Amino acid sequence: MNRSQLEHIIRAAAANADTDDLVVVGSQAILGSFPEAPGELLESMEADVFPRDKPHESILIDGGIGELSPFHQTFGYYAHGVDETTATLPAGWRERLVPIRNENTRGATGWCLEVHDLAVSKLIAGREKDLAFVAALVRHGLARAATVQERLAETPLASPDLRALAITHLARVSG
Repeated sequence: MNRSQLEHIIRAAAANADTDDLVVVGSQAILGSFPEAPGELLESMEADVFPRDKPHESILIDGGIGELSPFHQTFGYYAHGVDETTATLPAGWRERLVPIRNENTRGATGWCLEVHDLAVSKLIAGREKDLAFVAALVRHGLARAATVQERLAETPLASPDLRALAITHLARVSG
């Protein structure tokens, strides 16, 4: 997915959920901070989004422009309506959101995770594709491992073992 496609999703998702503010939490949030991000970070054809002030209405996004919808079949990319619990994020993440708002979004704003917050969410998810994503962020100089580790320390987690695992993952992918 490229920046223009994400802007299209922001515009369409905002219309479907009757809102002007969406949060983008999946990998394509990278396009907020880095509109010309390396291709290996843009492989997903799905953007995880939710209405900022009414996340419970993300179902409207799934129904209108989600996977296998006419939108998806027409354009080859789609939105996945999620909520605030989809990604585990560090304290203060809302204050660091990066806005995308322009003519292509028709005035709607897509609030994208800041790159280090995005890296934390990927490390905690811990799937191989997420770890490869974080490795690429660090390798391309888009995220600093030290900042990611600081944010991991600020992330509320149910288990200290999960934090230790995420730190181990970070050391492996940034070493």
